[in-house]
Amino acid sequence: MSQIAVVPVNGTTAFLDFCKVPRLIYKGAKGFAAPLDAERWTLHAAKLNPHFELVDHAAWLARKDGKLAGRITAQVYKEDTVPNGASRLQFGCFDAIEDEAVVDALLQSAEAWLRSHGGGVVHGPFSPSINSECGMLVDGFSATPMIFMPWNPPYLPALLERRGYRKARDLISYRYDVTDADRFDGPSILARPEWRDRLKIRNIDLKALKTEAALIVDIFNDAWSGNWGFVPFTYDEFMSTADALKYIMPPDGGFIVEFEGRAQAFGIVLPNLHEITADLDGRLLPFGLPRVIARLFNHQFTAGRLCLFGIRRSLHRKAAGGAVILAFVEECRRRSARYKSVKHIEFGWVLEDNLGMRRPIELAGAKIDKIHRIYEKDIAAQAPRMAAE
Repeated sequence: MSQIAVVPVNGTTAFLDFCKVPRLIYKGAKGFAAPLDAERWTLHAAKLNPHFELVDHAAWLARKDGKLAGRITAQVYKEDTVPNGASRLQFGCFDAIEDEAVVDALLQSAEAWLRSHGGGVVHGPFSPSINSECGMLVDGFSATPMIFMPWNPPYLPALLERRGYRKARDLISYRYDVTDADRFDGPSILARPEWRDRLKIRNIDLKALKTEAALIVDIFNDAWSGNWGFVPFTYDEFMSTADALKYIMPPDGGFIVEFEGRAQAFGIVLPNLHEITADLDGRLLPFGLPRVIARLFNHQFTAGRLCLFGIRRSLHRKAAGGAVILAFVEECRRRSARYKSVKHIEFGWVLEDNLGMRRPIELAGAKIDKIHRIYEKDIAAQAPRMAAE
């Protein structure tokens, strides 16, 4: 009979195992690309990611007959941080082999911990927050794998739903296929008389990153503050990864749209680094690092992802806001002319009910490529029934 053990993630060895679970159990699956272990360390280590200052948290590993078989996390936001419309109690990093007993053991561990911290409705997966990787893939399993986007096999959401988890929100990602027409520098909204002197676009100044970071965080938090699940993106969180932008973001990959002299929107487009790391199977050391550095400067990327975008709420549903978004889209198209190898850009994610953002993206010709789902479950209501069993 198979032996299944679920243990807390304590110590360096367990943490390193936790970070590599997906690449071990999903290896070879179509649509999956292993992220670099070293990048996962910076995302999930409490000492490296300032997000963990906002929550109490725990993590578990599952082993079946001694082999890694899954993982899960649980967290509760401290009282001074309340997600907009969503629960303070959350789970994340939910990955497992196709085994009912393994899934049960992981969920029972996380739910018991969450009950001990108040119980009630839980939401997830957030890995570790809504400002990083979140949602469980429910459509687009074989789509092009993209950096900083979670992947799971089709059986996992099905197993989760059998255990009482239901849809809370869907997160939509779009694929925009770049055509020759996009590379044509035609008439621009920036040239129209009513906008010519009011709209300006400039690059993010990577040499003044600390100042630019404060501006980006301010716009982002203002733009997203009304969205479901919103938790303010702190300056420290952004800066914990911002230095890497200097090395992986093209000089014109990040830009700011100014309207009447004030920064009103920003966007950051990153190349799809999976194209140059896929054959490393997550291992950067000892020989992967020099390969990545060499490829980063020489590889002709075919895809990229709009990782961060925001437009101030004062412009939402206004003509000026529409002009800012259109100027942003046009600028993306114009800059694509400098990277003729790029075939498509992923825009995502966008909340399913954020029609003000979805409509311009769809009008531009982008198509839905992936859907990630945030689930919910009232675990307090489950407690008496489970105890009776």
